[in-house]
Amino acid sequence: MNATRRRTYRTRPLLAALVLAAGSVSGMAATAGTASADGQTCEQFGSATTPGGYIVQNNAWGTSAPQCVNQVGDGFELTTADGSVSTGGAPKSYPSIYVGCHYTNCSPGTNLPKQVSAIGSVPSQIEYKYTGGAVYDAAFDIWLDPAPKTDGVNQTEIMIWLNKVGPIQPIGSKTGTATIAGQTWDVWKGNNGGNDVVSYVAPSALTGLSFDVKDFVNGAISEGLATPDWYLTSVQAGFEPWENGAGLAVTTFSASVN
Repeated sequence: MNATRRRTYRTRPLLAALVLAAGSVSGMAATAGTASADGQTCEQFGSATTPGGYIVQNNAWGTSAPQCVNQVGDGFELTTADGSVSTGGAPKSYPSIYVGCHYTNCSPGTNLPKQVSAIGSVPSQIEYKYTGGAVYDAAFDIWLDPAPKTDGVNQTEIMIWLNKVGPIQPIGSKTGTATIAGQTWDVWKGNNGGNDVVSYVAPSALTGLSFDVKDFVNGAISEGLATPDWYLTSVQAGFEPWENGAGLAVTTFSASVN
């Protein structure tokens, strides 16, 4: 996919989940196409289905440099991530794992899109493995739209940055802080030229998180960026690298829409 398919950007210093309401913390997305049963993909928009019914996507939408992801259980490792892009602009890719629908590629048996008002909870868990020598963020990417879309860009994007390395920042500007999932987050709001974005940024790196995604969806509603009659279309977790990135991994991912 091209940048328009992933999301439309303006030039900026940048621009990505889910846990029981109490929240606990440990220290610190695919395009159209057929998903394979498992294993590695180096195709720009290649994907693989995990044993738990999630989709791992390479999603190298912003680069022509070699990039490969290796699906491992309900997770993945970025095994090749060559090249770099300006840290004053968009990242080069979003290798990730997700539940729901992304450019018509829907995870097996998903009940998304689903109207927010009909969702009781979305418990989720994530564990990340980080590496050196790279500029990146580790982020959830949660998509909301007034319609039950299974293709194209949604109107509102929620990003949850558990970690960022290098001179990068979310889209827009910092507007305050919020306490969600038992953590305090810096809140950034803006528009990338294609959709509204609200980002929740951890003040220091987290390697994992367990929480309820709906708490962040409710946060976006309180920010005026969605309403309860909108639809949740996908929940994604991965990395946005600007420079290198081989060795970054999601070791655990789970999310269920109740």
